[in-house]
Amino acid sequence: MTELNGGLMPEFLAGYQPSIAWRDMWREIAPGVLVRRHRVLDLNVVLVLGDERCLLVDTHSHAGYATELIDALRQVTSLPWTVFNTHAHFDHCFGNATFAAEQPELEIWAHYRCRDRLLHEGEAIRQEASRWLLDAQQPEDARAVLHVRVLPPNLVFDQDVMLDLGGRLVTLHHPGLGHTDHDAVLEVPDVGVTIVGDLVEEGAPPDFGDSFPLEWPTTLQNLLPRLPALVVPGHGDVVDPQYVHEQALDLAQVADLARSLPPGATDLELVRHATRLRVGRAAGLKALRRVLSASPR
Repeated sequence: MTELNGGLMPEFLAGYQPSIAWRDMWREIAPGVLVRRHRVLDLNVVLVLGDERCLLVDTHSHAGYATELIDALRQVTSLPWTVFNTHAHFDHCFGNATFAAEQPELEIWAHYRCRDRLLHEGEAIRQEASRWLLDAQQPEDARAVLHVRVLPPNLVFDQDVMLDLGGRLVTLHHPGLGHTDHDAVLEVPDVGVTIVGDLVEEGAPPDFGDSFPLEWPTTLQNLLPRLPALVVPGHGDVVDPQYVHEQALDLAQVADLARSLPPGATDLELVRHATRLRVGRAAGLKALRRVLSASPR
């Protein structure tokens, strides 16, 4: 047993039950793989330990939370860190600059389209995130996001990349279009863990804002054969491949319905159809609107 943040942590946990007691604390779900599930946005940040360096998956949403995350990380290890961004949404990568300031010449990995999005649209993402937080009645976080220096990744990939953390090899993989056009996953094969970012949601409906609803279910189905027992989503509790399979079916229902709609379907018709979707009416409506607004379909 390892004691972290004042609590006992089993060295290996599989199929554990979700517990609010573990929020804002590291939980070791497999040897050397720790998940910190935050109360804020129910966000998961993952730490993978090697013998020579550690890999941090996502950096939270602004400097304040990133600073807290650095302090929490240093309670676990003194190893130098490498960062991996699963995608370009603010809650997953707006802490990059804070981590880079603490460790000069920091390596930040991501899919190349994640780098391009932050490089060319970083200001737009920042403004949109701040407005979203204001609407969510989080004014302090909204102000903090506006002060973020958006730092894109400096190391990118398209095809699979293997990183050596010292005694542990991990793989960076882009499975296809889904939650965004650049979602990337991290595989830790020696202990059977894959971190999938927002390709999978637990505890809330999938977010279709930047998504590819027609392609997303196929991406998850293609990812399924690669998945081990433990799958860490971007938000919510750790899941298993069966959960991912069921979410892929829910997404396929969205895609099938979207394909069946006439190009001139009215918004009222979309609302009526969205009530049939297992992902929920609000999420389904956003997905259907996104498909119909895309050109070509």
